[in-house]
Amino acid sequence: MMNGIENLFEKTVSEIERMLNSKTVVGDPIEIESNTLIPLVNVGGGGVKPVALIIVNSDGVRVDPIKSGTASVFEKVAETFGRMASAKREETTEQ
Repeated sequence: MMNGIENLFEKTVSEIERMLNSKTVVGDPIEIESNTLIPLVNVGGGGVKPVALIIVNSDGVRVDPIKSGTASVFEKVAETFGRMASAKREETTEQ
């Protein structure tokens, strides 16, 4: 059990290190309602590639990795915003 946790920790740390190498750039924050979305973009010989989206809101801070199939940061922003709006609608409906 402990080996599995250590292995997961090592993979997580190496993924964070990979994402935050010297070629990763923090984009300008995007304000949408009460959410701040901050794109992380990797700049290299292959061009500019979105890596992750940092989301800051009243629930806290989380990092959503952007899969290589996603065409742009804006698609991820739209997807994340849609998911948050849907969750807010469900919350309002339940009350």
